[in-house]
Amino acid sequence: MRYIPARKAFEDMIDDWFPAASNEASTMKTDVHRRDGKYIIDVDVPGYAKEDIRIALYRGNLTITAEHNETKEEKDEKGTVIRKERWSGTSSRTFYVGEHVTEKDVHAKLADGILTLEIPTEETKKEEEKKYIDIF
Repeated sequence: MRYIPARKAFEDMIDDWFPAASNEASTMKTDVHRRDGKYIIDVDVPGYAKEDIRIALYRGNLTITAEHNETKEEKDEKGTVIRKERWSGTSSRTFYVGEHVTEKDVHAKLADGILTLEIPTEETKKEEEKKYIDIF
């Protein structure tokens, strides 16, 4: 009969209860709606501060990048870390919004772990004014 230390048995039991996290932790879940001539994009970014999120617009592509870094050492005031499931790293999503969109057109708000973006759906064409020519 093989002897298994109690600590190892406990760690194995924890692994059975909480299977390893998948790539799903790093995926930014997103809902896209169209309303009143705008796209409304809601992106889940729980645990991220405004400073951790960057929004870039390049050639009609809107890229949302969120970076979260855990810098705690393996030992803390609670003891040695046995299992760590909190995700640390960078997540990114890109959406094509059209080349007519400028950074001034994009409105972003972060509340309760949800980043909400409002983007016009299509270029608004200004109605051309009639121009009169003066006769001299």
